[in-house]
Amino acid sequence: MTSVNEPLPLPCGQVLPTRIMKAAMSEALGDSTNAPDDRLERLYRTWGEGGYGLLVTGNVMVDRAQLGEPGNVVIEDERDLDALTRWAKSSHDSGVPIWVQLNHPGRQSNLLALGRTPVAPSAVPLNLPGAPMPRELTTVEIGDIIDRFANAAVVCETAGFDGVQVHAAHGYLVTQFLSPLTNLRTDEWGGDPQRRMRFLIEVVRRIRSRVSPGFAVSVKLNSADFQRGGFTEDESRDVIAALATEGLDLIEISGGNYESPAMSGSAADSTRAREAYFLDYARTVRDLARDVPLAVTGGFRSRTGMDEALDAGDCDVVGIARPTATAPDAAATILTGRVATLTAHELRYGMRRALGKVVDIKALDGVLNISWHTDQLHRLGAGRQPDLDRGRLATTLALLRRNGLASFRPKRGPRS
Repeated sequence: MTSVNEPLPLPCGQVLPTRIMKAAMSEALGDSTNAPDDRLERLYRTWGEGGYGLLVTGNVMVDRAQLGEPGNVVIEDERDLDALTRWAKSSHDSGVPIWVQLNHPGRQSNLLALGRTPVAPSAVPLNLPGAPMPRELTTVEIGDIIDRFANAAVVCETAGFDGVQVHAAHGYLVTQFLSPLTNLRTDEWGGDPQRRMRFLIEVVRRIRSRVSPGFAVSVKLNSADFQRGGFTEDESRDVIAALATEGLDLIEISGGNYESPAMSGSAADSTRAREAYFLDYARTVRDLARDVPLAVTGGFRSRTGMDEALDAGDCDVVGIARPTATAPDAAATILTGRVATLTAHELRYGMRRALGKVVDIKALDGVLNISWHTDQLHRLGAGRQPDLDRGRLATTLALLRRNGLASFRPKRGPRS
């Protein structure tokens, strides 16, 4: 019987010591120049001691001009190599591999960042209040972004990280290329599913061609974006079949975006009761992925549910995210039997009927929950304990302060 305690060898030669992965969450803990500092080192040193077989960082951007939020770490070159090296070492001290999640927000950039025009495959704005109209990328700019992903991966390897994960889920730029709702192009980068997946394939190929064979390359992919007329499970299966021949070491399955936030815990009660939200889909792509291990993130809470999914062969790695923000040793508590089921925390806005008349209340709840868990990561990064009693008002004010006021601060120019 395959269980969470067993190690997992990867195609690149790395071996994950356990099957529980700390999945990516956006920490927003970069400093004023978008460099990592001691808060991220402290956070990942804590997670490194938490029993995980793999740590995946959150939302490291490849372009300083295009941020998902003000606190994103950005890797464009080696200017922050010393700080990145310390960050990588923070988990290595406990023998845990750490991969950097590389991302570009596209149209899903910080909504409160005034004076910045987001870019996207096509000029289709995000369906959220105040979202600006993005500018359509040129062919030359698309090539530049592909290079940025590869350049960032090379810097990550130089800094001592063990791999990278290309974020192709949750509505960010790669997902925008994949979806017919956001990619209206008719050139070589859009027009049919094959051309819409080209951007992701080229990013993976460029990275794989520039890093060493022992450096892990992975992709986080939506099973679907859960929007009518959007990226479907059938299209996602085709993408996985194409990725299976590109030298990947892991494919992580997730789903949704900020307009339809399946990834933020705003799932129906019946879905939460089944634990792994995307496990049914993962079963349908197990053979398509060939020898590439599959990770499933979203909803896993019990040791029983994790072991059953692994033993059935539906996935090879169990990803958990939100529980690690309030219990940084969540994996160890499951592995040692200290707890049988992890605790999840979810907030909902009040005045739902009134708010629902002007905004998508589920999307708003999704943003609230993401912000609440980000607040917990900031406490851990500061060496403090999580605050489980933190309420909606404090969370909302912190969200506005973090994403709004920070946008008005003067930015320092690039360092040489």
